[in-house]
Amino acid sequence: MLGVFNKIRDNNKIKNKKIDMLNNSINNLIEAFQKSNIEEWTYIFGSKKEIIKRNVIAGIFRGVGIGIGVTIITAILIILLQRIVALNIPIIGEYIADIVEIVQRSR
Repeated sequence: MLGVFNKIRDNNKIKNKKIDMLNNSINNLIEAFQKSNIEEWTYIFGSKKEIIKRNVIAGIFRGVGIGIGVTIITAILIILLQRIVALNIPIIGEYIADIVEIVQRSR
């Protein structure tokens, strides 16, 4: 009789382990869905106006960001070139002077 109770207890332990594993899997799935913003994606794909609005806004900000970035990089390069010319390094200074002359002629 004691053997029957041990088997039942062992079966209950196995069932509890399986239930715990299932609960962990469900919790992991819930976390993955929350991290991936499934709710937001379903809303976006459901509304064409929302897609267009987001893409227009993103395009505007990308364009502004590229414009600002190119301006900053160009300004830095011009400052560096001016300093190199000011050093009067023979080969590099002449090359940069030629570039500046070409740019001024094209105006």
